[in-house]
Amino acid sequence: MPHDANLTDPGLRARAVQAARGATPFDVLIENGTVIDMVTGEERAADIGLVGPLIASVHAPNAREAEKRIDATGRFVVPGLIDTHMHVESSMVTPAEYAAHVLPRGVTTALWDPHEFANVAGLDGMGYALACAAAAALRFLPLAPTCVPSAPGFEQSGGDFDRETVARLLARPDIHGAAEMMTMDPLLSGDPRVAGIVGAGLASGKRVCGHARGLSGNDLNAYAAAGVETDHELTSAADFLEKLRAGLTIELRGSHTHLLPEFAEAILALGHMPQTVTLCTDDVFPDDLLAKGGLDQVIRHLIALNLPAAWVYRAATLNAATRIGRPDLGLVAPGKRADLVILTDRDDVRAETVVLDGNIVARDGLLLAAQTAPRVPERLSHSVSLTRLGPDAFEVSSTAPTARVATLSKPRFPEWSERTLTTSGGTLDLPQDMIRMAIVNRYAADAPVRVALMENWGTWTGAFASTVSHDSHNLTVFGTDAQTMAAAATAVLESQGGMAVAHNGVVLQHMALPIAGLISPARLADVARDFRAVRDALDQCVTWEPPFLVFKALFGASLVCNAGPRLSDIGIVDPFENIILESCILDAQPG
Repeated sequence: MPHDANLTDPGLRARAVQAARGATPFDVLIENGTVIDMVTGEERAADIGLVGPLIASVHAPNAREAEKRIDATGRFVVPGLIDTHMHVESSMVTPAEYAAHVLPRGVTTALWDPHEFANVAGLDGMGYALACAAAAALRFLPLAPTCVPSAPGFEQSGGDFDRETVARLLARPDIHGAAEMMTMDPLLSGDPRVAGIVGAGLASGKRVCGHARGLSGNDLNAYAAAGVETDHELTSAADFLEKLRAGLTIELRGSHTHLLPEFAEAILALGHMPQTVTLCTDDVFPDDLLAKGGLDQVIRHLIALNLPAAWVYRAATLNAATRIGRPDLGLVAPGKRADLVILTDRDDVRAETVVLDGNIVARDGLLLAAQTAPRVPERLSHSVSLTRLGPDAFEVSSTAPTARVATLSKPRFPEWSERTLTTSGGTLDLPQDMIRMAIVNRYAADAPVRVALMENWGTWTGAFASTVSHDSHNLTVFGTDAQTMAAAATAVLESQGGMAVAHNGVVLQHMALPIAGLISPARLADVARDFRAVRDALDQCVTWEPPFLVFKALFGASLVCNAGPRLSDIGIVDPFENIILESCILDAQPG
C-alpha cells in the first residue's frame, strides 16, 4: 500500500486553503470530538476537516460542508501513534499480519529494525523486509541494520554487513536511518569496521540509532560523541536520567514492564514529559500482541502509573515525530498529514477509527485497508542447513577423571564462574544444580556444537530448542540430559526452524517457524496459541526465578554484544574482554 502522499502538491494545498476558509467542502469532516492538543496539553472540542491526505482545518464545532462526515461525539482524537523502535520478527508473524493487529489499535507509523531477517539471510532478508514494508497498510519506516552479526569475530550469522553494505542501504529512499548500534565496546575502542558503519550513517544525513545497555560516565559520553542518537536499553531510573542528560533520544520501551514504575516516578519528579522521550515496543511476543496490543499497551501502562495522559500521548506522537524528523506527523493541526485516531476511551487507549494519510484504514478493531504478501525468498524459506543432531553432540568430552570448567552464572546478566567436575564414560558429569546450553551455527551443515554449563538457572527437567536466538539466531538448546536436548533440536531442524520443548526424550510441544526460522505464515491467533502452548509446556519443566530467570531470558541468552560472558557458535566469548573459549574446559586433571 503506498504511503506518504505528496503534501507539497500545489493543487492539494490550494484545495485545503479554500476548504479551511469555508469556500469549498472538506472531503471528510470529523465532528464533535475532543482533540488532545499535544502542544498545549489541552483537551478541547473541535471539528477536523480533511482534504485528501492533509488536515485542512481544526476549528470550533460549527456547521461546515463536507463530502463525508464522521461523528466523534464523546470521543477523543489524537495523532497517529508512532512506535520508535521495534522488530516485527519478535511477534513471529508476517509484517502484514503484524500490521493487521497494530494499525486498528492506533499505531500508524513504526520504525522497524529488520536485523533479525538480515542476520538470517543478509541482503535477501533485507529485500524481503523492504518488500513487506512497501506492501503493508501500516507505515513501516525500515532502518539499515548496523550489527550483522552483532559481534563480528565473536559469532557468525547468515549475513555480514560491513560499512559499504550499510552505506548502500542508507542511500535507498526507503531506508530511514541506521538501526541500533549494539556493537558498543568496539565502537568505543575505535574498531575500523564499527566506526565505519557509524560514519556511513552520519554521512547519509539520516539518524544513527543506539543500544547503550550498561554504558555510563565516560563511556556514555563517548558513545553519544561518536554520533549515536538514541537508546532503549534502560536499566533503572538513574540510567534513564543519565541518558536524558546526555542528550540521547529515549525510546521508552514496554517490553520490560518491571522497570516502568520507576521511569514513571522519575518523569513525575521532573514535572514534565521531556521532549526527547518517545515510546517503543522493541519486542512483543505473539500472545501478548494478541491479548494486550503493542504501543497502545505501553501508553495504557504508563497512564495507569499516574502519568498525565497528555504527557504520554505526546511522547508517542509529537515527541516521536520530532525525533525521527517527520514534521508532517504528530499533531492534529492544519497543514499536517491526516494520521488520526478516534478513541472511545482515552486512558484505556481504545481506538474506534484509524485514519492514515486521509484514508480510513481501520474501524472497530478491524483492518479495512488492503495488503499484499510478497514472495518469500528461497534463502528465507530454507534457512537451516543443519541436519539431525544426536545426543553425543551435547556432551562435553574429557578423558581425565576431573576437569576445571568455566561456567556462566546468572541469567540475563551472566557472570564468569568456575567449577571442578567429574567425568565418566569420556564426558563431563552434569551436577543436578546446573544445565547445559548449546549453540550451533545453523547456516553451515557441519558446524561444531558449542556447549556451556550454566549455574543459577533454576531446576530443569526438560529441554528447549529454538532458532529464535538473538541476534544471530543460531540453533540454541537448553536442558539437562543430552538425549532430550537432541529430541528438541531435531524437531526444530526438521521444520526449518521454530521452537520445541521435550521431556524424557519425547517432544511435548513444537512450533514451526518456517520463514527465516523466525516467523510463521499463519494468523496471529494461531501463532499466539502455539507459542502459549510451548511456554506452558516449558513451565512444567523449569522452575523460573523472576525477574531474571524467565522464559524471555532464553531468547537473549546468546546476545553476545552485551557485557559479560556469553555462548555463541564459536565458543564462550566476552567481546568486552576479548575472550574466546572454544570449550568450557579450562584444564583437565590427570588421574
